[in-house]
Amino acid sequence: MSEEDLSNKLVISAALTGPATIKYQNPAVPYTAEEFGDEAKKCYDAGAAIVHIHARHPEKGNPVADLDIIKAVIDNIKEKAPEILINLSTAISTIVTPKQRIAPVETFKPPIASLNSNSMNFAVGDHKTGQVGLGAKFTFANTFNTIQKFAKAMKKAQVKPEIEIYDFGGMYNILHLAKQQPKKLLDPPLHFQFVFGVLGGVPFSFENLGHFLNLKPPNASWSVCGVAKQQFKAAMCAAAMGGHIRVGLEDNIRMPDGRLAKGSWEQVEWAAKVARLVNREPATPDEARKIFNLYQQ
Repeated sequence: MSEEDLSNKLVISAALTGPATIKYQNPAVPYTAEEFGDEAKKCYDAGAAIVHIHARHPEKGNPVADLDIIKAVIDNIKEKAPEILINLSTAISTIVTPKQRIAPVETFKPPIASLNSNSMNFAVGDHKTGQVGLGAKFTFANTFNTIQKFAKAMKKAQVKPEIEIYDFGGMYNILHLAKQQPKKLLDPPLHFQFVFGVLGGVPFSFENLGHFLNLKPPNASWSVCGVAKQQFKAAMCAAAMGGHIRVGLEDNIRMPDGRLAKGSWEQVEWAAKVARLVNREPATPDEARKIFNLYQQ
């Protein structure tokens, strides 16, 4: 493999917290800036090229849009793991405004940030009993107006959109918006993240992943993540099929054997092993920049 041939490199992203996972569920979930920095360093050492961030109140643990708190998290990560790429969430929480959601991207200009693709029910539930749990009263609002405003803000800031696809409606929304000419809303090649297992979106299956891949533009990069056990199923398929992997306590607090993960970094270690099983190697942050076609900031 030549120096510039990155086809056998696999980008591992670690989603450290998300908006909902709390220390009661897994004590390794970071709240403070110091905890974020420590966890990011462990993830980098284990093979992650990217960390995905939802900042938390350092004492209460709730997700926040406070720019000072977010800055402290970013600074601590950069101090302890200066090479790793920071991916900021634009979801943040259910109680913030669209203006608050995009403000961290406009302010801090990370290399990459999430761009959600549709409005949807967004919950967790018991798939055996049909009961709906956390999020039963919540709609995750991403109107066409919001998607376009966020995409324009990201382009202006030279931040690569990580397009979050939860279902086929979201995929078709993005394919429609990507047609805009002459001034493109989304600079190609696009980067998609296929999210499986959210109640309100699609579960993981070979058929669902295959349909997403058939719909995406041929030159678009792609990654997967999944809720709970679907994280591992999706990751193993992506590794074998040329995609990339997101793990982390945002999506799953456990390891494949059912025990609590010691941290997102332990799931990164698992993802690195999976990559090597199919003769691929974890990508470095610099390689991830090229694979995901990030802007030269």
